[in-house]
Amino acid sequence: MIEITGVNKSFDHFQALTDLDLHVKKGSIYGLVGTNGAGKTTIIKHITGVLKPDSGDILMDGQPVYENISIKERMGFIPDDLYFFASYSLLEMSRFYMGIYPAWDQERFTNMVRQFSLDPKRKLSKFSKGMQKQAAFILTMSARPDYLILDEPIDGLDPIIRKLVWKYIIEDVAEREMTVLVSSHNLRELEGICDSIGILSQGRMMLERDLDELKTDVHKIQVAFREPAENPYAGLHVLHKETRGTVDLLIVRNRRELVDEIIQQKDPAIFDILPLSLEEIFIYELGGENHEIHDIIF
Repeated sequence: MIEITGVNKSFDHFQALTDLDLHVKKGSIYGLVGTNGAGKTTIIKHITGVLKPDSGDILMDGQPVYENISIKERMGFIPDDLYFFASYSLLEMSRFYMGIYPAWDQERFTNMVRQFSLDPKRKLSKFSKGMQKQAAFILTMSARPDYLILDEPIDGLDPIIRKLVWKYIIEDVAEREMTVLVSSHNLRELEGICDSIGILSQGRMMLERDLDELKTDVHKIQVAFREPAENPYAGLHVLHKETRGTVDLLIVRNRRELVDEIIQQKDPAIFDILPLSLEEIFIYELGGENHEIHDIIF
């Protein structure tokens, strides 16, 4: 389990993280999302022990992460900005990883190199960006980490390779209870694989919920009434509302039962609760009603 409590971090006079709490259950996949500059990479650098917080706690299995070799030996990290030794081949890099990670699995490495169709003797500096990302994934997964931290892991990968990457991750979560935290702007992809979601904004955790639970509390509805009603949405937490002709389109954050009860009391002519995507939840939780992108959604 990853437990982050009350973390603060500032750089010079800039407050990057403020009283940040984050919780990732053992054997789950946690999606960390936020706008550019929200603090995602900063908190990932704390989780991986690269940065030390000004205050607060960052624990894995109840142990502090910073300067903790025993924890880092069980952690795999793939950053958005990859780094390899310039003159090393994939095979040479695997020998370096073998000396660092006690759980290194050479058979898995060999099989993954074959499955991803990479040349293990070719210098990594000669690989394309997408091939380098595949190489980083092969090396990290061959270390069989208990904790996997990913920053934009599928950026630049084609659909076939993306599917293969997620296949390995999901299998290790199911078989070994590997714990995964993934930061990505690809919300549609996260929606298909994550158990829970955290939404960051300006260094603060705005919302942290199980994904299924989150979707039961935020709804998109369309409503039309036979007769004009005064304040028909009293009692609902309306994140966004617009009117098209006689039909109102709304995003509301309430239990479905309460939404149904309040709307039905007004005897609507039209009342539909529509599917809501993670992308829509993200936009409206962060004030998307004031953003021109809402025109695309509706």
